[in-house]
Amino acid sequence: MEVHELKDINNGVWFIFFILGLGTLLPWNFFMTATMYFTSRLRDPSQMEAISVNVTSGEWHHRSLLEAKFNNVMTLCAMLPLLAFTCLNSILHQRIPQNFRVMGSLGVILVVFLLTAILVKIEMAPLPFFTLTMIKIIIINSFGAILQGSLFGMAGLLPTKYTTPIMSGQGLAGTFAAFSMICAIASGSEINDAAFGYFITACAVIILAIMSYVALHKLEFYQYYKSQSGNRVSETKLDLLKKENAAENKPAFNQAEEKQTVSMLNIFKKPGKDSKLVPILLVARVIFVPLFMLCNVQPRLNLPVFFKHDAWFIVFMIFFAFSNGYLASLCMCFGPKKVSPHEAETAGAIMAFFLSLGLALGASLSFLFRGLV
Repeated sequence: MEVHELKDINNGVWFIFFILGLGTLLPWNFFMTATMYFTSRLRDPSQMEAISVNVTSGEWHHRSLLEAKFNNVMTLCAMLPLLAFTCLNSILHQRIPQNFRVMGSLGVILVVFLLTAILVKIEMAPLPFFTLTMIKIIIINSFGAILQGSLFGMAGLLPTKYTTPIMSGQGLAGTFAAFSMICAIASGSEINDAAFGYFITACAVIILAIMSYVALHKLEFYQYYKSQSGNRVSETKLDLLKKENAAENKPAFNQAEEKQTVSMLNIFKKPGKDSKLVPILLVARVIFVPLFMLCNVQPRLNLPVFFKHDAWFIVFMIFFAFSNGYLASLCMCFGPKKVSPHEAETAGAIMAFFLSLGLALGASLSFLFRGLV
């Protein structure tokens, strides 16, 4: 079958990559969104009995040491394994079969969530519960890193547009987790009952991701591009001569058009993989750091508040989120296409590592910038 005849029937491959992208960040987002449940299990038993999802007393209670440090330790236990295992995956992915990496990661994450749902019904002392929760977070982010790196490597074998559903699925993961928690709270159940249904929902999504991955390998569109990954692409002298002749015969109008500087209109056009506009826009996003620092963030000791109304923060966050999703998608789409086809999977895995490295560095530097405020 010729390449131009290949079609992604009913966008099946696109949709499967969207589901798999959802499955990569959904576990971590579910743990972050369920902070209220985890911290409630770290309180004294006398306080735990009085807590329900639909009742808030408004009374201040003394936070235990484990409860106060939960978010900081959780972030540390998440970012370090994420960075380490993304790096390992980029190095060892050629030595470990793809099916083993993807199915194994999804299977382990599913088992961890089933265990988390079961532990909702089991009484535990705060310290053992805290320790076990951190171990589960380490496991989820370790295998989530392997899954994410493998997924971007798989997308690198396909046309550029198939990286977009992965990024879209990851973006939906946070929204889906928050919506699921809202539904659990709105049910009016006790916090343990709501958490049980919440984690079972996560298990259902992971099972859907496993089924989607199995179905992916049965689609002819994906089978073709995967079979091409081992073929080295080289240009013959005839190909080079054709390119030179095409360049010489190019109309003068087009040559002059290429020399024009970038206009504001070109910013809204999709840049090419060799566009210099993408790195310029990436560096320009640094402007968001001082903008957020000058918003009405309390408490603050050093910097004045320049943008007093909260609407400024919302506007900045909208542009920040839009530019992040757009530029990250472009980078992840174009990166694997700048190397030979047989190296595309490796390029995708390496880019996933640097994506995780950026998240880890950003989380670390946030403490410094918060101190400056």
